[in-house]
Amino acid sequence: MPDITIQVLINQVPHTLLQGATLADAVAQAGLRTPFAAAVNLQFVPRGQYAQHHLSQDDKIELIAPITGG
Repeated sequence: MPDITIQVLINQVPHTLLQGATLADAVAQAGLRTPFAAAVNLQFVPRGQYAQHHLSQDDKIELIAPITGG
């Protein structure tokens, strides 16, 4: 029987998602509030493509919030 979950890293923290999960699912699980940028395996993903960007086993997701100040 094939696995029905995948393991990914979100900001270096292991997470389990359902197979077929998208970047939008990972963002929801991380609970990060906007604004932020997202990259999967060091490749930037535009916000409008989160729901279409399917994740794979061992993907590394970085969710980066801007830092203000000077």
